[in-house]
Amino acid sequence: MTSPWLLLEKDVFTPLNERLLEIVHIWKTGKKRKGSVLCVVVANYRPIQLFLVKVKADRGEQYKITNRWLLKYLKLVDGKTVNQETLDFELQFDKVYKWTAGSCDEKNAFIRCLWKLNHRYLSGIISFVNVPSCTMEGKQGPQENAKASAEAENQEEHCVYQEMTPKETADMLKLMEEYEPIVNNAAAFAEQLSSDLQVLDETNLQAIISSERQVMLLMNSIDEALVEVAKVEETLQIHDKLLGSLKQQMDHIQQENFLLHRIESNQEKLMGEILFLTSNLDLNEEHCQVLRQGDLSSPRKVKACIEAVEALSSCMNVQIQPGYRKLQAVAEQLIMFETLKQNFENSFISHITSIFEQQGNTQVPPVMQQTNKLISPTHESYHDELLPYVPLMTWLKNTNPMLFSDLPKVYARSLCRLYEREIKNFFEMARMLLLGRAKDSLQECLDKTGFMAYGNRRQSQFGLPENRNEEDDDLDKGNLVKHMLQQVLRGLQPLCTSEQRFIEKFFVLSQDAIRQEVLEPPATSEREEDAAFPEESPCAKIKSQLEEPSAQLLTEIFNSLEPELRSFIDTFNKVHEFSCLQVLVTLNDYMLEIQGSSSALSSSFLNTVLSNMLLLAKNNFNKCIYALCKEIEEAKLPSKMKGGILPFVSRFEEYVNFSEEAFKWAQQTGELEKAHMRLVDTVFNSINNLSSVNLKVNTDMVIMENFHHMHRFLLQKKICCLESKQREAKEMYSKHLVLYVTQCLGQPLEKLKHFFEGVKTRVAQGVKEEEVSFHLAYSKQELRKVIEKYPGKEVKRALETLYKKIVKSLSPEENLLPVVWQAMEQKFICQYQEFEDLIQRCYAGSGITMDFTVEDLLSYFNSITQFKM
Repeated sequence: MTSPWLLLEKDVFTPLNERLLEIVHIWKTGKKRKGSVLCVVVANYRPIQLFLVKVKADRGEQYKITNRWLLKYLKLVDGKTVNQETLDFELQFDKVYKWTAGSCDEKNAFIRCLWKLNHRYLSGIISFVNVPSCTMEGKQGPQENAKASAEAENQEEHCVYQEMTPKETADMLKLMEEYEPIVNNAAAFAEQLSSDLQVLDETNLQAIISSERQVMLLMNSIDEALVEVAKVEETLQIHDKLLGSLKQQMDHIQQENFLLHRIESNQEKLMGEILFLTSNLDLNEEHCQVLRQGDLSSPRKVKACIEAVEALSSCMNVQIQPGYRKLQAVAEQLIMFETLKQNFENSFISHITSIFEQQGNTQVPPVMQQTNKLISPTHESYHDELLPYVPLMTWLKNTNPMLFSDLPKVYARSLCRLYEREIKNFFEMARMLLLGRAKDSLQECLDKTGFMAYGNRRQSQFGLPENRNEEDDDLDKGNLVKHMLQQVLRGLQPLCTSEQRFIEKFFVLSQDAIRQEVLEPPATSEREEDAAFPEESPCAKIKSQLEEPSAQLLTEIFNSLEPELRSFIDTFNKVHEFSCLQVLVTLNDYMLEIQGSSSALSSSFLNTVLSNMLLLAKNNFNKCIYALCKEIEEAKLPSKMKGGILPFVSRFEEYVNFSEEAFKWAQQTGELEKAHMRLVDTVFNSINNLSSVNLKVNTDMVIMENFHHMHRFLLQKKICCLESKQREAKEMYSKHLVLYVTQCLGQPLEKLKHFFEGVKTRVAQGVKEEEVSFHLAYSKQELRKVIEKYPGKEVKRALETLYKKIVKSLSPEENLLPVVWQAMEQKFICQYQEFEDLIQRCYAGSGITMDFTVEDLLSYFNSITQFKM
């Protein structure tokens, strides 16, 4: 464990450039014992300064200074008792401190240190009472002497028998060698040693007697030296007294020199502070005059005002100590600065507000009122007029943020009126061009912009009753919608972009965070999910991020933009009922285009508005699909309908043809695929529901024709998402073809068909085939009667009648007659073979045969087909 002395020196006094002389552990007399240490320290600089320092132990081995006194202010040291040992003592400064020491040794060492320092450095100004002289001189008391004597005796006792040194051992061996003959005789050896010792003593005594004269001379010399030493000591005491007063004088001179150096240093610091205040708090009179006038009527005066406010800000931003503000000159200067600042703030705000009002009351320029050309408004001249004031706006924002916060609101209220008029006029011109109120100007505009209608559409291969001119007109209208919307968007983008950049620069607004998020591309999974026009596209996410002041300000300035854009999009419905497709594709492609370009950096507000429009277009598209599905579901067929392609199927084709052109170059088609799937399901359900409708024509024939038409149409369009529906349409067409052929098959041989159906019923009921002829209704005679009713000529005539009926029922545009007639031929031959087989099994040996054969039937069908062709 580290000693307290070392810890105090290392952690407390060495960092203060002080040296520790003595310590004593203490606590207040009569109080609970606490860990405090009273230290005597000396400063390591001139003049020498002596201190008494009280240190308190804090948190283990950590020490903290609690009190400090100069030792020269100590008046009295009271040891409390002289004859008895006690741990209590007192130190008197202006106040008396009573302490108890940790041990007597520490107390005595501490008082002894104070006594030495008092006589060496303080000329004995400290009084010591109740302190034994042995303590001050470092001598031991009677009890300590007795204790020391006892310890010395004990030490002598321990030292009676000691081990011989090597020299003594060598001498002893030499002596024994010298007296080797008598060493073995102890008595003789001892007697010889005694005689030798006696001789040696006599020799020593004679030597002493002979040197008595030298001894007397030596003693006299010693006495003389003692006398001289006494004289030297007396002289030294005199010199010490003389030097004591001189030392005090030198210490006093040294202290005065130290004070003089401090005064000189303080004067230098004071002069530096005065120069600092006078140089940094001095504003040029010319700048003061400019700030008082606040004249901003010309660019030169604006520049002078900028220089003046920069100088004023430099003066007002000087960091001065709080005490300096109490100086009258400094206080007056600061009051003058504040007055100048407030006066110029009022002048500047009044001037800039008047500019805002003037710009807001500006009428729409004449060029904007032309009706033969779509021209987007521009505010570059207004921005150029305000941009020179940007340094002043920055200064105002830094000096008075609350006053500055009202200016964007004033600007928004003023410019809102101008933008409202310009945007309204812009969209009115766009509507006029869209609705054809200026057709010549529109055609000229389209020619200049390179806008051309698509080439001639392929004529429908399905025989739909459509006019080519009407198809081209639909395409032109669809392309007109796309072109006009693109032209409007390209006209709005520079307007919103320039205004956003201006307010960010003019009102010192930051868009770094928003720009970074706009630039970051979404993850791959997000792109795949958004590929189908999601409800919240990446641009729509910007709305939640644009809560910064610039977005709020733009929203207030362009408060009429979104309503006008919504109204303009609604106008497209007057041009074409499926215009929502073109709007959806155009908006989505345009937003993807600006996101991939650098313009996305400064058009975040427009992106937010367009994202709302994209959601509106998606809703309109969904409403259109919903209305079209409802129209198909609720379609009522005419009561006198004779077959052919149903109206809602043609309606579906019209939608698909238009959407194919609209989405021809679209970058995302997911929503269109969903709509296709929904509409095809609705069309299929409506066609299937015809089986429950009471039509005057064969229902299976109508269903067969419409599914065949849908199959051919989907096959021609090659829409990937509808491949399964294409196969389903083919299956439904084949299914109802079989049903239709089966239904028509019973007409030529109706009675024969009924007869053999009865035969099959009896066999199915368990009657043996050879016993069927014994039933009266199915006897051989009855079979001959039925067969006699269907001679070859009659069968051929019935087939001709059936062929005419089929030709009359089927619609010519589908050209299904060869397919149906061939299916009818195959089915009829199969029926004939079935009848022959039943005759052979149930009427074996009867010799009954029909009047015609398979070859006859083939000739009948061939003749009918060749004749009708």
